[in-house]
Amino acid sequence: MGIKNSDEKETDQNTEFVKEEHEPTRNYIFQKNTITKTAVIIIIAFLVLITIGLVVSGVFFETPSKSP
Repeated sequence: MGIKNSDEKETDQNTEFVKEEHEPTRNYIFQKNTITKTAVIIIIAFLVLITIGLVVSGVFFETPSKSP
């Protein structure tokens, strides 16, 4: 019963979006290195392929519209 659950927020709010490769900070989302750059290129390539696939499938599988 002596255990106390404390939900305190961290006071350190200096989280950076992109961390430089040789910075000593620990609060970051992405690190600027070759692995991150390669992953971004792969993700962008997949998104482009999905977009092209959607456009091509819309052109080929379009149902002909009949005017009443």
